[in-house]
Amino acid sequence: LVVLAQQIAAWHGRLLLARGAPGPHGRCTGAPRLPQQGTRQLASCSTGAAPPPKHLLRAHQEPVARAAAIVGAVAAGGLSLYGYSAASAPALLEAAPLPDESDVVVMTNWSATHEVKTSIFKQPDTQEELEAVIAEAHSKGQRLRVVGSALSPNGIGLGADGMVNLAALDNVVYVDKAKKQVRVQAGAKVSQVVEALRPHGLTLQNYASISEQQIGGFMQIGAHGTGAHIPPVDEQIVAFKLVTPGKGTIEVTPESDEDLFHITRVGLGAFGVVSEVTLQCVPAHQLLERTFVSDIGEVKKNHAKWLREFQHLRYMWIPMTDAIVVVASNPIRWWQKLARGLSFYASNKTPEEVRTQRLQELLMSKMQKQGAGPVSVTPGGSPIAELSFAQLRDELLALAPLDRDFVKSVNAAEADFWRRSQGYRVEFSDKVLSFECGGQQWVSEIAFPVGEVPKENNESLNSEMPDIRFMEEVLSMIEEKEIAAPAPIEQRWTCSSRSGMSPASLRDSRGQVVSICRDSHSTSTDSPKDFVHTWVGIIMYLPTDDPVQRDKITAAFKQYEHSCRQRLWGKYNASQHWAKIELPPNVISRAEVLRKLHTRMPVDAFNAKRRELDPKNIMANDAMNAIFGVP
Repeated sequence: LVVLAQQIAAWHGRLLLARGAPGPHGRCTGAPRLPQQGTRQLASCSTGAAPPPKHLLRAHQEPVARAAAIVGAVAAGGLSLYGYSAASAPALLEAAPLPDESDVVVMTNWSATHEVKTSIFKQPDTQEELEAVIAEAHSKGQRLRVVGSALSPNGIGLGADGMVNLAALDNVVYVDKAKKQVRVQAGAKVSQVVEALRPHGLTLQNYASISEQQIGGFMQIGAHGTGAHIPPVDEQIVAFKLVTPGKGTIEVTPESDEDLFHITRVGLGAFGVVSEVTLQCVPAHQLLERTFVSDIGEVKKNHAKWLREFQHLRYMWIPMTDAIVVVASNPIRWWQKLARGLSFYASNKTPEEVRTQRLQELLMSKMQKQGAGPVSVTPGGSPIAELSFAQLRDELLALAPLDRDFVKSVNAAEADFWRRSQGYRVEFSDKVLSFECGGQQWVSEIAFPVGEVPKENNESLNSEMPDIRFMEEVLSMIEEKEIAAPAPIEQRWTCSSRSGMSPASLRDSRGQVVSICRDSHSTSTDSPKDFVHTWVGIIMYLPTDDPVQRDKITAAFKQYEHSCRQRLWGKYNASQHWAKIELPPNVISRAEVLRKLHTRMPVDAFNAKRRELDPKNIMANDAMNAIFGVP
C-alpha cells in the first residue's frame, strides 16, 4: 500500500515521507479522516514513545496526490489525522502550499485545542523563496504568521489570514567543532540537529521535554529545560538570520546590535521569520539519572542541596497524595561507571506491565462498574495489558475526568507506578532530558524568581524558599476548592536569561535586563552562584474526542487556572510561558492580566522594534495583537 501510494504521488505530484522507527509503545492510533474535496487538514499525531517518531509529509498538486500521500502515511505509520489520538509526545504532519488558493488548509495544534482555516499556506524551499514570500506579503499588507511544528498549547503560531512554514528549510549549514557551534536552518527539528552533532562529539546544552520543535520555534517561544545553573534555551543562540518585512534580511548578533539581539531572540515571530540560527553547543556527555519518590518532608530537608548538586532536577508533584517524584541527573563520572559495573546505580529492570499493574487493575475495576463490556480490553478495543503508562492514564481519565475521588485514585495509582519505577539509568543527555509529556491536554505554565539558592541546606531555610511555598499553596488550594487535578504538577528550574521577553529575564532597579547566571555554556558546577527561576505547570488531559466532555474539561481547567492566577501568580511575580498563555474571556480579568504583563515585560521596547521591522504588522495574528496591541 505504501509503494502504491508513493507511485501515485510520483505521477501526480511530489511526496516526501520521512518516518522514524516506532517507539516501544507502538505507533499512533485512531481512525483517520481523509480531507474533503478542496480542503486539507494538518494535524498533530501522538505516540507513546519518547522521543517520538518523526513524520513529515509534503504533497503538491492534484487532490489525488494529496489523498494518496495521506493513505501512504497512514499505512506506514498509523497516523491519526485531525482528531484525538490516545498518546503522549507529538510528531507532526506537515503539508506544502496548495497551488490553488481556493483550497483551504485546516490546521490544528497537537492538542487539538486551537484550529484555523486559511487559503494561504506558504512553505518555501529556499532562502530566496522565503524572502520573496515575505516581501510580497509586505507589499500587499497581507498578514502571514510564521508557524513551526504547531506544538504550542495556545496555538500562538496559527493564523487564519495566512501562514508560512519552514519545514523544507531544515538543513544543517555547518558544524564548527573548534568553537563548538552549529549553524542550522530554522526549519530543522531539534532531533535532527542532535543527530547531526553526534558524530562531532557535541550536543545542545539543554532540552525541553520533546525534540520535535523546529529550531526557529524552539528559540522564538523561549523554551526551557531544567537545571538551576542552566539558562533557558534562548541563551544557546549566538546569532541568527531574520527575514523582516520592513528591513529585509538581517544577521542579528550581540556584536552588531546588542539591544536588537536581546529583544528579538525571544521574538514570538513578531519581527519576521528566523531562517537560520547559530547555536552554542557543549561536548556530548552521558548523564546518570536517578528517579525516586519523595515527600514534602524529605524535599524540605534536601531542596537547596539538590538544586546545587544536580545539573538537572525536576519534581513531579502528585496532587491529593503525599508523593513527589524526583528526577535528578549529573554527568556520569569514571568512578560511577565503575560502580555501575559492580551493580551500584542499578537500572530498574521491572517490566512495564508490572509497574503499571495498579493502573491496569483500577481501569478494569472502573470498566466493570460501568458495565463497559470485556474488562481485558479498552472501549476502543486495545488490550489493557499492552498499554503504556501514559495510555493507561488517558484511558482511566476518559472514564470520569472530573470525578475528584476517581482522579484521586488515578493519581494514587500513578504514584504507585513511579514507586515501582525507581532506579538509575545512564544515557546521553538528549535521551535523558526528553521525556514523556502525556496526551492531548490543557496546560498552563508560569515562571517566577526564586533568588539565590541558600548555601546552607536546612529544613527551615528550604521551607521558606518561594518555589516550595508556592507548591504548598497550590496543593492546599486544590484541596480547599476540591479541584479534580490530575498528575503531575511539574516543576523545573533555570537560571536567568538576558532575552528581554523571556519569562526568566531579570531586571535591575532601572528596569534593565541583567544576567545572574554562571557561564551559560559550561557544564561545570563550580562556577559562581546563580539567580534561579522556577517553572511550574498545571495540567488537565483531554483523553476523549467527545466534544461535550472536552468542553466540560476545558471549563474546569480554566477555573483551575483562574484560581491559580487570582491567588498565586501576582503574589509570586509570575510570568506565563509564551506558548501557554491564554487570555481569560472575562474583560476585567483580561485587563488585569495584560496590566501585569505590560508591567513585567519590556512591551514598549518590543513594540518599538515591531514598528521598525514590521511596519504593517503582517507577522502578528489576533492573539499577538490582543496581548501586545497593534504597534
